Amino acid sequence: MRLIEQVIEGSIRNRAMVVLVTLVVVFLGLHSMLTIPVDAIPDLSDVQVIVVADYPGQSPQVVEDQVIYPLTTALLAVPFVKNVRGYSFFNFGMVYLIFEDGTDLYWARSRVLEYLNQAVDRLPKGVTPKLGPDATGLGWVYEYSLESDQHNLAELRSLQDWYLRYELQTVSGVAEVASIGGFVKQYQVVVDPDRLASLSIPIQKIRMALKASNSDVGGRLMEMGETEFFIRGKGYFRGEDETDIIHQIEQTSLGLGEGGRPILLKQVADVIVGPELRRGIAEWNGEGEVAGGIVVMRFGENALAVIDNVKKKLKSLEAGLPPGVKIRSAYDRSALIHRAIDTLKEKLMEEMIVVTLIAIIFLLHIPSSLVAIFTLPAGVLISFIIMKAMGINANIMSLGGIAIAIGVMVDASVVMVENAHKHLERDRGRKDHISIITDAAREVGPALFFSLLIITVSFLPVFSLQAQEGRLFSPLAYTKTFAMGASAFLAITIVPVLMYYFVRGNILPEKRNPLSRFFIFLYRPLINGVLRFPIIVIILSLGVVALTVIPYKKLGSEFMPPLNEGDLLYMPTTPPGISIAKAGELLQQTDRIIKSFSEVQHVFGKIGRAETATDPAPISM
Repeated sequence: MRLIEQVIEGSIRNRAMVVLVTLVVVFLGLHSMLTIPVDAIPDLSDVQVIVVADYPGQSPQVVEDQVIYPLTTALLAVPFVKNVRGYSFFNFGMVYLIFEDGTDLYWARSRVLEYLNQAVDRLPKGVTPKLGPDATGLGWVYEYSLESDQHNLAELRSLQDWYLRYELQTVSGVAEVASIGGFVKQYQVVVDPDRLASLSIPIQKIRMALKASNSDVGGRLMEMGETEFFIRGKGYFRGEDETDIIHQIEQTSLGLGEGGRPILLKQVADVIVGPELRRGIAEWNGEGEVAGGIVVMRFGENALAVIDNVKKKLKSLEAGLPPGVKIRSAYDRSALIHRAIDTLKEKLMEEMIVVTLIAIIFLLHIPSSLVAIFTLPAGVLISFIIMKAMGINANIMSLGGIAIAIGVMVDASVVMVENAHKHLERDRGRKDHISIITDAAREVGPALFFSLLIITVSFLPVFSLQAQEGRLFSPLAYTKTFAMGASAFLAITIVPVLMYYFVRGNILPEKRNPLSRFFIFLYRPLINGVLRFPIIVIILSLGVVALTVIPYKKLGSEFMPPLNEGDLLYMPTTPPGISIAKAGELLQQTDRIIKSFSEVQHVFGKIGRAETATDPAPISM
């Protein structure tokens, strides 16, 4: 108690220093509020690292036996890993490593890389496992599609893969840009087995010949005329158009035949331009297939800033697209973030205005009311400083904690100002102003400080929550605790100083305040009756508590409150083994039906997986 009194006395004696420090803190709070990462909801994802391994042409069972099983057994020994989950698909497999809460993501990724180096020797030749992006389940922040009536799907996919994707990956905060839909262009060699057999050429020889014919080689240096020249052999298939390149591939020599004549590739195979095997399709509004991209945000980044920067980058890249190609936004989380944050800002402002009006009405002295409500913006700004330092972003849960605390933050200041009014009413003229304010603050300051601390620690049990529930509710508990702690500290530092400057002049005594007289008139008979019949009051109170059991048993339960995002995810599934063509047909029919509703603005359909480790969806989903 004595320590708190000394803090109050020291603050009033060093008024200029306290005001200066408070202004600096307010400035830092404004800076933190404007630069803190913003998202709609807390990231509930576990700390996970994804390992991807491609094994082209192999069935899921072969991928499981030869790739995923060796990887999972080797990665079980990674420190602090909770679960290792392996998934096998046609052509590739994935291993998900789930780490204990609190594990640093980049530390976990470095440990996984160490253990991957030990597992490489156990994998088939040519299989090289790699890490997925440093992103979480909430990383898909923006999706777009490419459309054109002058270009086919292969050309659109090429624009996405070779132009947009690399440019977007330079945006700060972007971990990966995954391509989806369209056709990946390939030069395909269709071998005729009968012609191969007639010439006694094994198919492996064709692969080796193509590999040898499509490569550049380097030589040594040659000096001529006091100048060095690099010697190299240019052997890549190059041409002005597809026909020229196909012709070069067809001229690949497979060896010598009868009479020493060379056997060319075109004698045993046809060379065509075709699409790579597809494991994912994108569709728009039921009108047909499109190519597109998914922007995956890096872990811990500011989602709103990343989305804004991506949209600016796309705007600048449109000038480099061929005529007729349009970029359409398919999913944009920034709209949800703005709506969620704007709603909370509106409610916070409403709460502050209501508290301000009530303080003015009851104190009937505007300068004194300003002292009381100063703790609201100051306490909120201090909360933002601590939030940013601890890496807590602004979302509906963290800002909700501040909203809960606002009604209580101002209590200590109001009581302290009212006590100063009492002291001025009693001691004005007998003591100097600074003594009156000091005595008033010392009288109630310690009790108010500890009462706020008690409220501050009331949310400590929330910090014991683990896993998803802990990640959901801990931001709310943190910010509520920060705001209450800040208001308790302000109540014994800057509030007494502001009382010295503003609580003066013509202050209406309590007995002449009509509101105070009215509520005292109602309160006195009520408190007298309660104290006169204590047993009856206790019995009635217990009865009310007992009655709450009835509605409590009828209450439903939900992990998260409803969130009207404005975007709906409809995810039907089909029987396993459906073909990509049939899956695309069903996708287009579904999108057309959904788009027929007048409330729907647009539909972006996806079946199968995008080219990213964060999307393990099969063709049946």
